[in-house]
Order: sequence, then structure tokens, then C-alpha cells
Amino acid sequence: MHFKYYHNPRCGKSRQCLAFLQEKGIEPELILYLKTPPNFEELKDVIEKLKIKPLELIRQKENIFKENFKGKVLSDDEWIQAMVDYPKLIERPIIISKNDAVIGRPKENVLKLLS
Repeated sequence: MHFKYYHNPRCGKSRQCLAFLQEKGIEPELILYLKTPPNFEELKDVIEKLKIKPLELIRQKENIFKENFKGKVLSDDEWIQAMVDYPKLIERPIIISKNDAVIGRPKENVLKLLS
């Protein structure tokens, strides 16, 4: 099975989850989303696979969020665009299969895609 992995190598949780996958014999396609951010449609597809609202994928403790978005009421599309414009807001890691996706926090969430 092919997996895509939205990865930030500077994030300990992202590195831990990647190591967890590799221990299971899985070498996902790494997407360094801070260097090559997803476009609007890609991110919308990921959110649909995660079965969550866009706001649930946003790292609300990031300074970018606090300075630019805290207290604002935006539409789902506007939140997606905010993540496209500021990819640092995207929660990580995200593991994506053909039809599903999970956020790898905790790393054991990955098991849902493997069963």
C-alpha cells in the first residue's frame, strides 16, 4: 500500500511517527509540506480524507495563528486558504492512503490505516 506523509523533519513528533511507520516496514512518500505546500484542492482532499473540519487541522498555538486568526470566524474554504498561505499552521504529521488519512498524533493513529 502506498502512503504519503506530510512531514516536518524539525518536529520530534513527526520524526517519531515516521520511525514508527518504518518499523512496520512502510516507507511513505515524504512530502516536506513547509518547502512544497499543498495547493487548495490538495489540502481540501486531505481534509475530506481526515473527515474533519479545516479548523481542526490548524495548529492554534502557532504565533501565525495567534497574530492573524485568533478570534476570527472564517468559512471552511477561508481556513483552508489560510493553511495554503501559511503551511506552518497545518497540524503534523499527516499520513494519507488512497482513501483515508490520519493525523499521526499519537503515532498509534497510524494503525487505523494499516488494518
